[in-house]
Amino acid sequence: MTGVLVKTCLLGALAFTLLHSAEAQCEHVEVTQQFPGKYQADFVAIAPTDIEALDLDLTFNIPVDQIEYFAGGATKKDDYTFNLFSQNVKAKEGEQVKASFMVHYSHHMPFVIHEVINGVEICDTTATTPAPMPNPCAETGMMPYDYSQLLCMSFVFYEAQRSGPLPVDQRVTWRGDSALDDGSDNSEDLTGGYYDAGDHVKFGFPMAFTATMLAWGLIDFKDGYEAAGQMEYGEAALKWATDYFLKAHTAKDEFYGQVGAGGPDHSYWGRPEDMTMDRPSFKIDEPHAGTELAAETAAALAGASMVFNESDPTYAATMLNVAKELYDFADNFRETYDNSIPDAKDYYHSWSGYGDELVWGALWLARATGDDAYLDRARDRWNEFDLLAEDVKQFSWDDKRAGVFELFILLDGSEEFSTQLLKYLDFLKNKADYTPEGLVFLDQWGSNRHAANVAFITLWAAKNGIDKEANVEWARGQVGQLLGDNSRYEMSFVVGYGEKYPERPHHRSSSCPTPPETCDGALTNPDPNPHVLYGALVGGPAASGDYTDSRQDFQHNEVACDYNAAYTGALAALIEISLDTIN
Repeated sequence: MTGVLVKTCLLGALAFTLLHSAEAQCEHVEVTQQFPGKYQADFVAIAPTDIEALDLDLTFNIPVDQIEYFAGGATKKDDYTFNLFSQNVKAKEGEQVKASFMVHYSHHMPFVIHEVINGVEICDTTATTPAPMPNPCAETGMMPYDYSQLLCMSFVFYEAQRSGPLPVDQRVTWRGDSALDDGSDNSEDLTGGYYDAGDHVKFGFPMAFTATMLAWGLIDFKDGYEAAGQMEYGEAALKWATDYFLKAHTAKDEFYGQVGAGGPDHSYWGRPEDMTMDRPSFKIDEPHAGTELAAETAAALAGASMVFNESDPTYAATMLNVAKELYDFADNFRETYDNSIPDAKDYYHSWSGYGDELVWGALWLARATGDDAYLDRARDRWNEFDLLAEDVKQFSWDDKRAGVFELFILLDGSEEFSTQLLKYLDFLKNKADYTPEGLVFLDQWGSNRHAANVAFITLWAAKNGIDKEANVEWARGQVGQLLGDNSRYEMSFVVGYGEKYPERPHHRSSSCPTPPETCDGALTNPDPNPHVLYGALVGGPAASGDYTDSRQDFQHNEVACDYNAAYTGALAALIEISLDTIN
């Protein structure tokens, strides 16, 4: 097993190198450093003729703002072509010529597609189609499903969802910097964070749940992450969200919970790099509170503080302090969050109310701080809100009760909550609806997501000694439904995994071709998405088991950050179980 994991890391590093060395398509240009909105590159070629003074034309695939040539001058011929010249660069035919330069751009990262040096054409890739981005995640040979590769791929999906200036180590090469003015309507810097789904709104409530679940997986299934070599990527995915949350906490009792308006955003089908619509930012504050949003973000930051406590204690302490402030804000000023941010109501309305978030947030703070006062607050809020008045069916961004059972069990060993958890697990196995193929069916929206969420709950119970064999078997079966066990289609519902998988996810940026081609008609294009959205879990089948790989069927074929969150932790849990089996 160790050899397989080493192979995974080495091949992953090689794939990363190949991806980034291929960004400048003409082989003579190599990107050496990348920064937000610019990159440094070296042109190295063999002189095709005697050169008394360098005269080099470089043509890019998309418009370039400016080029700085360090050993001479650069003249803009048009938006795509620049001339680099220098009296000091001389070479005989057959000798090496080198020029270092800086490329400045506004949106996508441009690459060189045509080169002419002193009148001689040495590269022209305009007649060829750029090769699609390969899967950065190598196979490991794990059977029956490659949970380690899938865990890696899930974090590639999160990179595809990133908003703001992208880092140098970004693996999804068809994405670029975007939404760099977010928050400017309120004189705030709200860049960063994640686009929610196939659209480009940053909805804070589900993003916070996503971060909480990523943190939970990193904490309680850490061995699985480490065995797969994915701890660093997991922390990076979590930090991309928590960095944004810290920015969004602009003052005491003030938090920005959404950027972008649903209507204008959903009417736009295009790349996030090309957006021109207004992106208003919406906040909660004391007069317009938002209990679910503040409490869930407190849970996310508290959980993340545990993840980073050893590697970055200063960052962890900052997050924990903000988590405490946000929880007090949530508890002291109570209001349903989508009353204060009405634009969220049509997309992420809080159907369950805010009682479960107040319990959930207090439990995460109790776990992160070790302070029993938070545990007492969690018990008080549980009793206050009569949270068992309705049966527990799901575990999701809206309803945290199944997770609450487990945190209470972890923190105080409560027999009351052990009984409730056992009742819920029995419901899942024996009373819930299933598709004909065997997927537990808890909701028509994101059926795969709901199955993955409760698989996580079940695997956590198994790890903590609750009916281990039966719970592992059931959860493995549910994850298997996502990965290819479904008898009717014999396909994976994870984009890019297996021999057959969804090729047309409802996802704007991956459906758009490489610039300069436009995204016009991409929604209704019958062909597969030009870019493979590696690692994304699509919505999944209807109650009947019916599923069509159609970009226009957003109910069953959209992807979302929260779809992958508990699923990611479930994969790490199954890796741990596989290791236990081998050992």
